Amino acid sequence: MAQAKENNPTPRAKAPAAPKAAAANGTAPAGEKRTRPTTRRPYYNRRPRRAQQPKEAATPIHIYPLGGLGEVGKNMTVYECNGDMIIVDCGLVFPDSEMFGVDMVIPDFTFVVQNKDKIKGLLITHGHEDHIGSIPYLLQKISLPVYGTRLTCGLIKNKLEEFGLAGKTKFVEIVPRQKIKLGCFTVEPIHVNHSIPDAVAFAIDSPAGTIIQTGDFKIDYTPLACGVTDLSTLSEYGQRGVLALLSDSTNAERPGFTATEQKVAAGVRSLFARARNKRIIIATFASNIYRVQQIIDLAVEDGRKVAFSGRSMVNNTAMAQELGYMHIPEGTLISVDELNQYPPEQVVLVTTGSQGEPLSALSRMASCSHRQVRVGPGDFIIISANPIPGNEKSVTKIVNGLLLLGAEVIYESMYDVHVSGHACQEEQKLMLTLTKPKYFLPVHGEYKQLKKHALTAASLGIPTSNILIAENGSNVILSQDEMKLGEPVTAGAVMVDGLGVGDVGNVVLRDRKHLSEDGLVIIVATVDSKTGKVLAGPDLVSRGFVYVRENESLMDGAQSIVENALERCVDEHVRDWNSVKTRVREALSSYIYRRTKRSPMILPILMEV
Repeated sequence: MAQAKENNPTPRAKAPAAPKAAAANGTAPAGEKRTRPTTRRPYYNRRPRRAQQPKEAATPIHIYPLGGLGEVGKNMTVYECNGDMIIVDCGLVFPDSEMFGVDMVIPDFTFVVQNKDKIKGLLITHGHEDHIGSIPYLLQKISLPVYGTRLTCGLIKNKLEEFGLAGKTKFVEIVPRQKIKLGCFTVEPIHVNHSIPDAVAFAIDSPAGTIIQTGDFKIDYTPLACGVTDLSTLSEYGQRGVLALLSDSTNAERPGFTATEQKVAAGVRSLFARARNKRIIIATFASNIYRVQQIIDLAVEDGRKVAFSGRSMVNNTAMAQELGYMHIPEGTLISVDELNQYPPEQVVLVTTGSQGEPLSALSRMASCSHRQVRVGPGDFIIISANPIPGNEKSVTKIVNGLLLLGAEVIYESMYDVHVSGHACQEEQKLMLTLTKPKYFLPVHGEYKQLKKHALTAASLGIPTSNILIAENGSNVILSQDEMKLGEPVTAGAVMVDGLGVGDVGNVVLRDRKHLSEDGLVIIVATVDSKTGKVLAGPDLVSRGFVYVRENESLMDGAQSIVENALERCVDEHVRDWNSVKTRVREALSSYIYRRTKRSPMILPILMEV
């Protein structure tokens, strides 16, 4: 054997097979040379043994929701893998009744700005405000290419023109089934039904696996246009393997299927017949191109002219016509200034204000402050939208105002004039069944809706350990091996008030709430800077507190309290003006509460001479 190793490096011919008996016990019969068992490879023909490699860790992907969880609106999600980032959606939410004077609420962009060099692009699922409304504010901070379908890009451009950003932003129009390469991500848009054309979901492929984010969707088997949600592509991804699904939870509490948009057409047609001799005013979302087109078609059938009121309604319909998403027959469209030139039964006015927005066209009609439209008994008003959570009181206020003016008002709870654009439970189940995700994250909804959607997923067999109800600012880390939470990132709400972005915080809102409840009392006095003696005043001015002429004794007493407090400060040699103001404020506050059980905001102003 040693010789073979030295002089004959090639393998020898195999020795004759040993008898079965010998093979059984491994011994050679008498008179024969013992040989090695032929089943063992000779050492000179063995492959070199490979060094054992350590198991390579699975590539993770990080998901950072910056909005849209625990709330309806403000949708924004950041994905990160191998040092690359992409953003999906950048929306706003309307303020609630406690946010006095606030126009809108947008996500906190701190985390995005800190990582701006990693971000490859901003992808938009569709053109509703809760998905595009914050884009101008983000692009004021960082420059990003924006990816969206044709209509979505058109709606965003309209918004950016108001901020002077349209010419400075790169837009990339995307088409369903055509993939986009963004760093280590490959993104495929997938057509879905929603209440606006050109809505898509995104299949986001990365080294960690494929994630599907549905955006807002429903499954309408008889849509007005654009075809049914692309179930076959979703199924293909499910067959290949989906790491995680992030799915719309808005209607997670509603059983069954969402009604088709065709149902609205039938409902509104019957209302047109009821309003045969009246002027029709219909309020709906300016971005609901399908709904507006239905109204135009019904108006043409009924021989009526159509006018639009509200800046966003005028802009969006003009853009939709330009891009070919809306068709208005020649001679049908008139301006709102021309309404009174036609008999009431020959016109339809399509307006904004379905959510009770204070400055919307419908709100101005209800308060008799609309310059061109005066509502009265000859008007038939249809509100073709559901109130967004938090807007119910505003909508009710407008409905009451219109009814007091003598108009007949129809809204969703009375008639089939609106259907949701979001999937109900059975559609959510179908999405889960088709995509077969390993992990599931319910998104786009308040906590109760996220919770219900999670329970639906669990009922379909997804392990509860693979379902996560995240929060805004969560750092969700996914790999083929596990799902876990990392260190959270900065996320929150930034309030926009006029041109001010982020300069209204909780302290300002608290002061505004205080002023709205109990009013303001201002104390003005001129004092000697050296001695502290009062040279003029003190004078008291109140706003929103009491009617002074009917409460002169109260105000006289308040003035005496202030005078006494200032005199005590002089006697006690108090020269720190902040301390003086505090003493005056406390003394007057105690007096006013004792007399009225109210606590107005008290603002002392001391002018030194």
